[in-house]
Amino acid sequence: MKKKHIRISLSERIMTAVICIIMLLAVLLCLYPFYYMLIYSLSDPDLARQGVYLWPRGLNLDAYKWVLEGSDFGHAFLISVARTVCGTALTIFGSSLFAYLVTKQEMLGRKIIYRYVIITMYLNAGLIPWFITMKSYHLGNTFWLYIIPGIINAYYVILIKTFIEQIPASLEESAMIDGAGFFKIYRSIILPLSKPIIATITVYAAVGQWNSWQDNYFLANVPELQTVQLILYNTINEAQRIADSMKSGMMNVSGAISITSDTIRMATTVVSVVPIMLVYPFMQRYFVKGVMMGAVKG
Repeated sequence: MKKKHIRISLSERIMTAVICIIMLLAVLLCLYPFYYMLIYSLSDPDLARQGVYLWPRGLNLDAYKWVLEGSDFGHAFLISVARTVCGTALTIFGSSLFAYLVTKQEMLGRKIIYRYVIITMYLNAGLIPWFITMKSYHLGNTFWLYIIPGIINAYYVILIKTFIEQIPASLEESAMIDGAGFFKIYRSIILPLSKPIIATITVYAAVGQWNSWQDNYFLANVPELQTVQLILYNTINEAQRIADSMKSGMMNVSGAISITSDTIRMATTVVSVVPIMLVYPFMQRYFVKGVMMGAVKG
C-alpha cells in the first residue's frame, strides 16, 4: 500500500520558514544577554572596555577566582542549595496535600477554606506586617525562615487542584474498596499520576527559592545564613568599591589588579544563575504538559 504524501503549497512553506526565522531570532535575543555576561566576565578587562560581541577578548579568570575564593560564596552556595532543595520539597508536599484535600466533597467548609487561601493571591498586607509576623513566629535568624512561609502557595494549589480533578474518580473508589485510606491514595495514586504538574511546580518553586533574597536581607543577619542571592545583591551594589580596594592593595587578592567592577558583577551573576538553569532540562518533558493541564479550568 502506497503512502500518501501531503502536498505543502509554496505559501505554506514560506510562512513556515518565516515563523522559524522569527522564533530563532527570539531565542537569540533571550540568550544573548546571558552569553554577553559570560564572555565579558571571561575577557581581559582592558580589552573588554573596547567592546565584546561574539567571543571573549583575552582570557581572564580573576573575577571568578575572587567570587569563589575571595568571598563567602562557598558557604552561601550550600545554604542556597539546602534552602532550594528543602523548600521545594516541602512546598510540593504541602501544596499538593492541601490541593488534594480541598478536592474532597465531604470536607467541612471546603469551599470557604479554599477561597480564603486564594484571596491571599490578591490581597497582600505588605512588607511591615510580613516582618512583624515572621518576628512573632521567632523565625528571624533561623533556617526555617526560608522554608515555613512557602509550604503552601495559593497559585500552586490552584494548578494542582485543577490537575487532580481531571484524574478519574473511579481510581480512588477502587482503592477505597481495597481498603486504602486517604494518605495511601494520596501517596500511591494521586502523586504518581500528577507527575506533570508536580514537575511544573518543582521548577517554579525551585526558581523562587533560589532567587529569593528579601527574607535573608531583612530577617537573617548572621553570616551563617547568608544566601547566594544576597551576595549577588551586595556585590552588584558594592562592585566598584571592591574593585578600587583591590587595585589600591587594601584587599589582598591574587590578580586583583585585573578585576573591574563590571567583571565582578557579571562573574557573580553568571555563577549565581548557572545552578538553577540546570533544573529545567530534567523537568522539561513534563513542564508544558503540566502547565496546560493544570490551567484548563479553575
